[in-house]
Amino acid sequence: MTRNQIYESAELYLHTKINPNTGRFKFVLEVPENQKEHFQPEKRYFELSFNKQDRETVLNEYLPFVMEKAKEIKEKDRNVKLYTRDCPYSYSEDDEDGGNGSGVWGCVNLDHPVTFEKLAMVPEMKKQIIEDLDRFVRRKEYYKKVGKAWKRGYLLYGPPGTGKSSLIAAMANYLKFDIYDLELTSLYSNSELKRTLLSTTNRSIIVIEDIDCSAPMLNREVEPEPSDTKLTLSGLLNFMDGLWSNCGDERIIIFTTNHKEKIDPALLRPGRMDMHIHMSYCTPAGFDVLALNYLAIRDHPKLFPDIKGLMQEVKVTPAEIAEHLMRNEDAELALEGVVELLKRKKAEAEEEKINEKSPVQETNTGTEVQEEAKKEAKIEKIVKSLKSFRKKID
Repeated sequence: MTRNQIYESAELYLHTKINPNTGRFKFVLEVPENQKEHFQPEKRYFELSFNKQDRETVLNEYLPFVMEKAKEIKEKDRNVKLYTRDCPYSYSEDDEDGGNGSGVWGCVNLDHPVTFEKLAMVPEMKKQIIEDLDRFVRRKEYYKKVGKAWKRGYLLYGPPGTGKSSLIAAMANYLKFDIYDLELTSLYSNSELKRTLLSTTNRSIIVIEDIDCSAPMLNREVEPEPSDTKLTLSGLLNFMDGLWSNCGDERIIIFTTNHKEKIDPALLRPGRMDMHIHMSYCTPAGFDVLALNYLAIRDHPKLFPDIKGLMQEVKVTPAEIAEHLMRNEDAELALEGVVELLKRKKAEAEEEKINEKSPVQETNTGTEVQEEAKKEAKIEKIVKSLKSFRKKID
């Protein structure tokens, strides 16, 4: 906690004025005579009375307890903020320091209503993530005991539209952690990365989306494309679990990617990305959540079984399902729209399979024609040779 310099100055000054035996004193602001008519000071204070023998208990236990409870209440009621480097000034109404005071980040309030209950994920996976988050935030002393930085890494991977960004927002709302949205492609060097990350606050989530799109973070076995950046993989690794990883507490680092196989394995090992979360295509359980969220229904005697049956045969993202559920306020019509979507996807998948086989068949047919032509040419050549030989004999 940053100490108040005015308070420190007042404390030093008052120590020279107050007798150690003084039990009560009042500080009064002296108002100039010409301002007294217009000056209306606000008088607000709390007075705590206690026996003299309880002085140490009050100062060392009760007041710290009150401060801790006040901190919890403030955190519970605070707005989660979304920070970005793209606009280094604040649009947040309750942001007192105009961003984070460093001039590197600007912020807005994250008014995202998503919660874990609203995520279209397998219930077991949601439970596992919540338990992991709870375990992380309560283990400050444990991390100190084992000599590790108090941080946690999550890798969210899967196709586009499977809810990676929604999961990040749900985590931030659940923990009341601010989000720092960091684009590696906007950074030129390791020193700029270090300066940017050091300007983030405790109790925050640092998000690097589509990390596979940043050349230095790709698998080193694959030849990278030419780049002007001096940002390196080792620079990021040093902040994640090197000496610089201890600069800050209670931080979560999240990477997202559509192509996990493209990322350098060094980034993915435990201690850097501690938990890998596969964001899959929509499942029947995920559809139940979406239907409840968008249509406020839990079942339909005919259409629910049809939809869940088709979902076993085709791949569809939660975003695609949600879009069709929003197209009609009538639940039955909306569900029929989802059925049509799934049937169309099934037909497209079957047509694609047929098209994949067709070139092979055409190739085989062409080869057979060529072989047949060769055979006919060979036979014709033999026949000509026999005729020529026969003429010579005659």
